[in-house]
Amino acid sequence: MEKLALGAKKLGLQLNPAQLEQFHVYYQELTDWNRRVNLTTITSYEEVQVKHFLDSLTVTLAFRPLLTDGNFIDVGAGAGIPGVPLKIALPEIRLVLVEATAKKAVFLRHLKDKLGLDNVEIVVGRAEEVGHLPRYREKFDVVLSRAVAPLPALAELTLPFCAVGGSVIAQKKGDIIRELRRADKSIRILGGNLREIKHIGLEEFADERCLVIVDKISPTPERYPRRSGIPAKRPLM
Repeated sequence: MEKLALGAKKLGLQLNPAQLEQFHVYYQELTDWNRRVNLTTITSYEEVQVKHFLDSLTVTLAFRPLLTDGNFIDVGAGAGIPGVPLKIALPEIRLVLVEATAKKAVFLRHLKDKLGLDNVEIVVGRAEEVGHLPRYREKFDVVLSRAVAPLPALAELTLPFCAVGGSVIAQKKGDIIRELRRADKSIRILGGNLREIKHIGLEEFADERCLVIVDKISPTPERYPRRSGIPAKRPLM
């Protein structure tokens, strides 16, 4: 995990040997399960370190000084990216992983046990449904999302989870200016305010990556999110 350790240092994160071992076990479980469950197309040891693990840790750039505890939720967790790497690096955070695909949720439960992670909950369900449950609605300091949906739909899938005063951090690649313009109405209706687009300047990444940081400034109207599939089909634009 040398590439990961060096990259993490650039982010101000010092990973100890136990944490690096957890990442190594994560890699082994990810590639083993990937033969049976479609979790990732990236499987080489070095690429997973950078494109999955280090990429996940870049979300820490969105909260300075470093936020080492609090309630976090990863919406559309998939193989656990970015939530699980962040939990390994910041073990004091409380984490909920929301995943709609049952097979992937089974992997996440296995991974949680294998890595010995405390205060991690896996929820099987679509964000449109889970976002209305009192246990999860507007309860989180940080809402994470990676490769889930374009920003107009993503705002509706994530902001209902975010507490007023908290933030949504969406990981994006490439030119997102047009996507941001299309998301402006959705973000405002759902109680958000675009704080910053933070570009990731690490040499480990050849492509342009950034964090879209949206602060929650007012409660989300009760009717949102709309029923399953509607945010993607008819985004608020």
